[in-house]
Amino acid sequence: MKFLPSQLMYLLQDRRARRNIRLLSRFVFILLGVIALYSVLFHFFMQMEGQDHSWATGVYWTLTVMSTLGFGDIIFHGDIGRIFSIVVLISGIVFLLVMLPFTFIQFFYAPWLEAQTQSRAMQKLPDEIEDHVIIVGFEPVATSFIERLVKYGRAYVLLLSDVNQALALRDQGYKALAGDPDDPETYRRLKIDKACMVLALTDDMKNTNVAFTVRELSKTIPIVVNAENDASVDILRLAGATQVFQFRKMLGGFLARRILGPGLQSAVIGRFEKLVIVEAPAMRTHLVGKTILDCGIRQETGLNVVGLWERGVFNMPSPGSLIQSETVLVLVGSMEQVMAYEDFVGKQPASPDAVLILGGGRVGQAAAATLEARGIQYSIVEKNTKVAGRKKNVVIGNAADLEVLEEAGIRKAPSVFITTHSDDVNIYLTLYCRKLRPDIQIISRATLDRNIGILHTAGADLVMSYAALASNTLFNLLSPGKVQMLTEGLNIFRVCSQKKLWGKSLIQSEIRKDTGCSVIAMVQGDLMDINPDPMKIIERGTELILMGTAEAESLFMRRYPEK
Repeated sequence: MKFLPSQLMYLLQDRRARRNIRLLSRFVFILLGVIALYSVLFHFFMQMEGQDHSWATGVYWTLTVMSTLGFGDIIFHGDIGRIFSIVVLISGIVFLLVMLPFTFIQFFYAPWLEAQTQSRAMQKLPDEIEDHVIIVGFEPVATSFIERLVKYGRAYVLLLSDVNQALALRDQGYKALAGDPDDPETYRRLKIDKACMVLALTDDMKNTNVAFTVRELSKTIPIVVNAENDASVDILRLAGATQVFQFRKMLGGFLARRILGPGLQSAVIGRFEKLVIVEAPAMRTHLVGKTILDCGIRQETGLNVVGLWERGVFNMPSPGSLIQSETVLVLVGSMEQVMAYEDFVGKQPASPDAVLILGGGRVGQAAAATLEARGIQYSIVEKNTKVAGRKKNVVIGNAADLEVLEEAGIRKAPSVFITTHSDDVNIYLTLYCRKLRPDIQIISRATLDRNIGILHTAGADLVMSYAALASNTLFNLLSPGKVQMLTEGLNIFRVCSQKKLWGKSLIQSEIRKDTGCSVIAMVQGDLMDINPDPMKIIERGTELILMGTAEAESLFMRRYPEK
């Protein structure tokens, strides 16, 4: 019953609903007119046969005949009366059994159901909601981003133009509302004046309209959009977008920077003030087969090994942790220390053979552009001739075909990128390439976060999720300097030291042992001590910069809650 006023408001305000009500009313008046006419004719024909009945009896007879109930207590004896009865019966079948149900459903019941749907989906946000993120559109990036928002207690609302989709997502637990993304009134219902960000994840045309509409309502709110085409970037900025990202292009470049080849052997995955966080594959370096204690990274470079990726599983390092060929080191330090690490491990010799890129879409082309900038040869395999176009170094064919792969150079390629938009295809090709070349470096793209582990199991050395990359980038915009998300669940966060830690050295605090978080820097005033000595004392007022998984961060916050 609480939805009844909103349903009536919809029926009275919607132009199509008002037209339907007028048509239904017109049909009802026509039907009543026919019943009245038949009732009058009933008296006329009955008097011809010498029978006399009341007006109520005439209406009663008309309704029983038209509804085909036919009680038979009042009948005509002559042919004219019976012909009249046949006409009333046939018209009753048409009006009451055919037209009335159709008209009622079409012009009243269906609009009423739609009004119920609209009343459920088109609601205002609660008054207590503020500092929320408005997300326009729903895709894997939105799903991953919402998971991070919920984990950190940030409010959000999904705006969808499809009412049924909004209701389906609400049933799944999402905070979704239906409305037109180009209607200013929609954003007023979403409390645009109290929101902290608007994120548009539809196509470039709709994103432009969203940015323009929101900017007309608020001159200060950050508007973040995703652009699929290069030509759309400037247009979106002109429309009012604060930040324009090309996530697929970012993903391609990110994957390409992780290749083993000439140039840097580590990939920067994050920066936190003066801190630089890098991932460095151990494959084809002299570190393979050594322990963390024996490899001498900290002694020679000053970098701190704060984590080890083993086929997609993050492990906290210990002095006895063994570095294997598939190990990826997570290192923290300054940029000068990173360059010292490059000299320490040595540069990989340039390979005369081309790197293989499976998939020539936007991600594949972005990876190719990054490789070309580094002077690395590449070969693209693409089965769609329209996508391949006139691009160079392209082998047209199915990457699942051995002859096509051999033509592209799978037997000698030092690395292979798998960049299709389908995780199923990527898993298939990863497994296939690993069986063909057990020694090749496989770098794969994942569209959904849940498929990262499967790709590692299939044989990928490195996996980057499109949704994770985009959602991490977006979340870092919300909390600059406080929390920064890195790849695949790694976070850097900054906290004030608690009283129970004051006067203890880092090694005495046992922070890593108790929580799984590594202290990567200590800040006292304006001074930042990167990779502090384990014997350094935690003083009052000291800020700690830590790194760990989301679970480790939650454990730290429970053990050392901020007051």
